[in-house]
Amino acid sequence: MAVRIISSVVAIAIAVLVLFLSNTIVFNLAVSAISVGILYELYSAVRCRDNKISVSTALSYAALVPILSFAGLDKYQVFLTTICVFLIFFDYIINHRKIKLGTAFFTVSAMLLITYSMNCLIKLKDMSDAHGLAYVVLALCGGWLADTGAYFAGTFLGKHKLCPEISPKKTVEGLIGGVLTNGILFSVLSIVYVKVLTQSDTVIVVEGYYFISFILGAICALVGTAGDLVASLIKRQCKIKDYGNIMPGHGGMLDRFDSVLFVVPFFYAFLTVIDILK
Repeated sequence: MAVRIISSVVAIAIAVLVLFLSNTIVFNLAVSAISVGILYELYSAVRCRDNKISVSTALSYAALVPILSFAGLDKYQVFLTTICVFLIFFDYIINHRKIKLGTAFFTVSAMLLITYSMNCLIKLKDMSDAHGLAYVVLALCGGWLADTGAYFAGTFLGKHKLCPEISPKKTVEGLIGGVLTNGILFSVLSIVYVKVLTQSDTVIVVEGYYFISFILGAICALVGTAGDLVASLIKRQCKIKDYGNIMPGHGGMLDRFDSVLFVVPFFYAFLTVIDILK
């Protein structure tokens, strides 16, 4: 437990530093590093890491996309994507005896999904000069806060297993607790941000948006649970306990960001339709 707590404190300290430097390239470099780490762990889990051309291409893509965003060169992302997809399938052609078609498609889909999901953090930050950083924090909380409510609700009230074959410890009661916790905390965080942290007279908040914040938090909990279950299912099928050990007591990068990978793009998509801060 002590190792887990120390690891959490170090991770939080690093996160706070990255957020403090969010207007510099440090934020984008952090997104690059996390994306590369997640992809590497995932490719290691499914045992396709030996496909050096494909994996190197995918990791390079994950590292470069956030840098292009920082440099204002997003228009070149389509070109980069096309080249990287071509290289992966070129590797499939020249190494067709050891690379299966499913592996080639998995390499491409994982590269695109993870890179896009993590890059949505940058899109959220750049979405608003006034609230961009708040959006990033809320999105990350949307993937992580529900775990606390789910843990306590499942511990004290859990009786009905949610998906016993995938994640034996998850319960229906825990899921409900996580959904309610996330909804309430999202509303509270919105109120605190607007009433306490935001001093600008230009901020106009419609009281009904607190209810929308609750709904957004609740849905994020469901989406995050789906991401968590997908990651757990992959681990079971690959017969591994954790994706890595970069965070002692917590596992690998993907073990910590599995729910975030689903929540962040959903959060970004939601805000493109409804802005919870006006």
